[in-house]
Amino acid sequence: MEVKLYVGNLSFNTTEDTLRTLFAQAGTVSTVELIKDRETGQSKGFAFVQMSTQAEAEAAIKQFNGSTLDNREIKVNPARPKEESGRGGFGGNRGGGGGGYGGGGYGSNRGTGGPGGGGKDRRGGPGSGPRRY
Repeated sequence: MEVKLYVGNLSFNTTEDTLRTLFAQAGTVSTVELIKDRETGQSKGFAFVQMSTQAEAEAAIKQFNGSTLDNREIKVNPARPKEESGRGGFGGNRGGGGGGYGGGGYGSNRGTGGPGGGGKDRRGGPGSGPRRY
């Protein structure tokens, strides 16, 4: 069973090939995914390395957690499942979830409200009522 590891505190100069070579010392590396910024293409300083077996993953954690790579002390842990970010699809976190003034929060700039109901249009459009800050 393949096991995914989180590798953090990486130098921005660390490459996927560097990680593959390093982790191959602990066993068979299935995949290496260096996480990069979408706009700039620069490393975000962490990666996911997938090892072939649980034993190899444990060996990699024991061998490399706290070790130095490219002048940085790296962190190696079992990867956790991706958590829901709570963000909406288009436009990110604009929709009015609960909280907010008056219980509904502010809606998107389209006046749709979003989950939690009652959101109001930031522009003071239809149905917005008085602004409260």
